[in-house]
Amino acid sequence: MAFQLSGEHEAIRTAVREFAEEEIVPVAREHDESGEYPEELRQEAAEYDFVAPNIPEEYGGAGMDALAGSIVTEELWRADPGIGSAVGSAGFGSDMLIEYGSEWMKEEWLPGIAAGEAVSASAISEPAHGSNVAGIETRAEQDGDEWVIDGNKTWITNGSVADVAIVMTKTDPGAGHQGITAFLVPTDSEGFSAEKIDNKLGIRASDLAELRLDDVRVPEENVVGEVNEGFYQLMEFFASGRTSVAAQAVGAAQGALDAAREYATEREQFDQPISEFQAIRHKLAEMATNVDAARSLAYRAASAVESDADDAVRLASMAKLFASEHAVDVADEAIQVFGGAGYVTDHPAERYYRDARITKIYEGTSEIQKNIIADRLV
Repeated sequence: MAFQLSGEHEAIRTAVREFAEEEIVPVAREHDESGEYPEELRQEAAEYDFVAPNIPEEYGGAGMDALAGSIVTEELWRADPGIGSAVGSAGFGSDMLIEYGSEWMKEEWLPGIAAGEAVSASAISEPAHGSNVAGIETRAEQDGDEWVIDGNKTWITNGSVADVAIVMTKTDPGAGHQGITAFLVPTDSEGFSAEKIDNKLGIRASDLAELRLDDVRVPEENVVGEVNEGFYQLMEFFASGRTSVAAQAVGAAQGALDAAREYATEREQFDQPISEFQAIRHKLAEMATNVDAARSLAYRAASAVESDADDAVRLASMAKLFASEHAVDVADEAIQVFGGAGYVTDHPAERYYRDARITKIYEGTSEIQKNIIADRLV
């Protein structure tokens, strides 16, 4: 399968890059050091359709295809992964609403998310369950025309800033993955609380939190899709989620490469720029090759997701595995190009290194991706 960028795709890249370089780059270090969530930047990005670009036009979104969405993600992360994550994740869970939500859910929440007026979250992981989604322990029990939810969630992006969350629960505890249900839960519901996690290695501008749901009551109409079908519904978006992380990794790697190239042309040793030394030239050449290879695989995966191709899951896992592993390698080499200057916060190299590392973990670790790829070898 091949992909091809249209003129519209190239125009989207130009627009996102211009926004990112003018608005994100100047404040990237500040947000990294303070850990402040970029609320105003998110709202501004929404004006250009860079927040949840997948939301259909009928609900106020841009209706971008998967490849366009990958380009938006890549360019945001190229400027700064932390702010890029905050902006790009503001619509977490919107895919589930678009595909399985009732019409009232879509009308109530999707326009606000697209406009930057609301933030959504997807609450899946728990303290004892990360990759093993089927093992979640959060319970939902029906009480008349309501459901009562109890449990804890952790590593939840947007957890403390979200207005609404898609919460995965067990509604049939003995049925494993066949007993999981998704619920739409407004975060101002009684019994819902969030505690921010602020001691992260990287992407510090992106919100992360632990959630506690203590007898949270929601109407039965808040079931997203069908009762006990949540796991299968979630499975529909694993490929798109991993493709998005691949695009994140490509963006972080490209940002690190750009920084290394610029520094190498400015830094002089032995009366010449270090970019003229073969050791540095070869290093940059290898970094650039890995970035382009990762980009090609990420775009190919996005095209497969968009067309619902049979190999979409395999390609998405390959893209995430390759792009995330090489993003960390490229960022590491960027620090080497900077030398001692790359080890301090005066330059962005160390930030890209810290930020890129998360892409090997969330949306399924590299080890999980290898299992998926191996299962689908032909």
